[in-house]
Amino acid sequence: MISPPRSVRHPVRVAHLGLGAFHRAHQAWYTQLAGDGSGIAAFTGRSAEAARVLAAQDAVYTLVERGAEGDSATLMEVLSEVHDGADTEAWRRVLADPEVGVLTLTVTEAGYRPGSSAPARVLDGLLARHAAGAGGIAVVSCDNLPDNGRVLRDAVLALADPGSDIEAWIRSEVSFVSSMVDRITPATTDADREAVRRLTGWDDAAPVVTEPFAEWVLAGSFPAGRPAWDAAGARFVDDIAPYERRKLWLLNAGHSLLAYHGLAAGHVTVAQAVADPALAEELEELWSEQRTELPFDTATVNEALAALRSRFGNARIEHRLAQIATDGSQKLGPRILDPLRSRLGSGRDPGRSQLGVLAAWAEHLAGPDVRDAGAAELVERLRDATTARERAGAVLSALAPDLTDLTDPLAERIAARQQGALA
Repeated sequence: MISPPRSVRHPVRVAHLGLGAFHRAHQAWYTQLAGDGSGIAAFTGRSAEAARVLAAQDAVYTLVERGAEGDSATLMEVLSEVHDGADTEAWRRVLADPEVGVLTLTVTEAGYRPGSSAPARVLDGLLARHAAGAGGIAVVSCDNLPDNGRVLRDAVLALADPGSDIEAWIRSEVSFVSSMVDRITPATTDADREAVRRLTGWDDAAPVVTEPFAEWVLAGSFPAGRPAWDAAGARFVDDIAPYERRKLWLLNAGHSLLAYHGLAAGHVTVAQAVADPALAEELEELWSEQRTELPFDTATVNEALAALRSRFGNARIEHRLAQIATDGSQKLGPRILDPLRSRLGSGRDPGRSQLGVLAAWAEHLAGPDVRDAGAAELVERLRDATTARERAGAVLSALAPDLTDLTDPLAERIAARQQGALA
């Protein structure tokens, strides 16, 4: 049978840009769990396909929480509208609605690059809201960037005419909220869709499979109100930086290490990579290097790492390394280079495993399956390089010109990888 008919369509209180699996497993899940009747109007980012598939089943989908012991399914009805992101008429209509108090975004790190379309689309929506006199709104970034709300605010204001009414209105009436988001959500496969049919009896073309764990920490104001996300377990704090660093420097950095080392070793998923004793040892070394830079006590970090070991080892979540490996040029700065800089600033040596991630990434860029638009020039430089030292210099000049003093130790790690060793 097809998915069951929708039992309720909630009034739209939230707009969202980036209608992917992560949004539907995280912000949409929190909004439905809040239980206050808030609905979401969601717009796709780069491709209209997700909106097309979801619209065909009335925007209802199945969320499967896949734990180590089994699956549980929830029917998700929180998406009240789904749209192609290119539908500017619908976008402006939703953002101009005074009942819509929040705009959330999941556009990934690459969506904040200069020239990307996300900031321009946000500004377009805010122009429509300002013209309609609909009042202030909170814009909530849900991507793996430090201080992502400020990054988006700066990008949007950079596009507004200096001294214009819209610039003044954004500065006074629009809140840009930073948030730390966490829930491992692999891309959905045909096997997942078949598993959902067996579990529920529904033919769902757009299910989402995710882990049981979820976390959301937010910092900022909501001038037009918000869903009761705190009732669903979200945390609201004054300073989000420590939570961002914990997530980026432990989970995301660990993912990058496993992706680049793991793909080179022939592994496909996170669980396969972390089951490799050599990679597990390298991961533990990275965590030991990163944890010294976190503003949390030993017990708190130990608890976070214990949870990550369990989550990474959940072989029923097929989180593919190739998915994690995309856009390393955007991801490695906040995940690896920032904690490396912190170590140096604290008088510590650069982390051997931190440099190892950069070395593995350099090797990845020389391979056949590179999906990283921001590294196109570096890829050419690496292909022309003839020595490990030239490759190290190219990587550091592209990602971190302030760290070129580390060329020699990075070259040692690159040379070790060329000889087929992690050490």
